[in-house]
Amino acid sequence: MSARRAPGRIRIGVSGWRYARWRGDFYPKGLPQRKELEHIGTRFDTVEVNGSFYSLQRPESYRTWRASVPADFVFAVKGSRYISHMLRLRDVEQALANFFASGVLALGSQLGPILWQLPERQRFDPEVIDAFLATLPRTTGEALALATRRDERLSDRAWLEIEEDVPLRYALEPRSATFAAEDSLRMLRDHGVALVAADTAGRWPRFDCLTTDFAYVRLHGAKMLYHSAYTPEELREWAELIRSWRDGTGAADGRPRDVYVYFDNDARGHAPHDARALAALVDEGA
Repeated sequence: MSARRAPGRIRIGVSGWRYARWRGDFYPKGLPQRKELEHIGTRFDTVEVNGSFYSLQRPESYRTWRASVPADFVFAVKGSRYISHMLRLRDVEQALANFFASGVLALGSQLGPILWQLPERQRFDPEVIDAFLATLPRTTGEALALATRRDERLSDRAWLEIEEDVPLRYALEPRSATFAAEDSLRMLRDHGVALVAADTAGRWPRFDCLTTDFAYVRLHGAKMLYHSAYTPEELREWAELIRSWRDGTGAADGRPRDVYVYFDNDARGHAPHDARALAALVDEGA
C-alpha cells in the first residue's frame, strides 16, 4: 500500500493593500500608511502584489515589503500588463528581462507564484501561448540570467542577486472561454502553469481545472464585480473546494496541492473581511 501523501498548504490573502476604504475599518484608525503591509502580515500569510501589473516597481520597494512581514509570509506578484496587454505575449524577452531585474528576485524565499492576467480579447492561440510559456524562466537562476539582459532604463535600478536557485511558479488568468479547450489545458500542464480559478460575477468564464502542482484562486466578487461581499454560503462552497484541492480529494489525479487564494472585491472594503472569514471556515474543516 502506498503512503498517503501529505496535504498541501492553503494561503489566503488579498490583492493589494493600499486602499483608502480600508482605513479606519480593516486598518485601525490612525494607522500610518507605511504600516499597512505590516498590519496585513499580522492577519494573513500572503498578499498579491498588484502594483507590478501597472508599472515596474523598484528593488527598494520589494526589500521594504519583505522587511515588513514575517519570514514565512509569501508574496504573489502580478506580471506586467506591458507584457500581457500591450505586447500581447509576443516578443517579450526584453520586457521579461526588465520585469525580473526590477526587484522581484529581492523577495528571495518569500517569492510566491507570478500571475499573468490576460485581457478578454486574448484568445487561446497555441503558437503565441506556447512561445510565451516557453520563454518564462523556470528557476530563480534562469530569471537572474534573463535579468542581466535588462535594458538601459534599469541600468542603475536593477536587482541582480538571488539567495538560491529554486523553481518558480506561474499562474495564468485568461478571460476568454477559448482557454477551456483541451489543447490549452494540455499546454498548461506541459509547462507546469496553473490555470486560475477566477470568480468574476459571471463577467468572464470560470476555470476549475487543475493543471499543475498548485492551485490559484482569485475572488473578484460573486454578484457584483469588485464590489459585492461574499455570503457565508458562498464562502463555505469555496472552503470545501479549496480543502478538496489541498488534500487531493477534489483533484482528478488525487494529488494534494498548495492553494493560493486572493480576494479582489476591494471597491467597498470587503476583501480583507471576506479573506478572514474564508480562512476561518477552512480552519474549521481542517
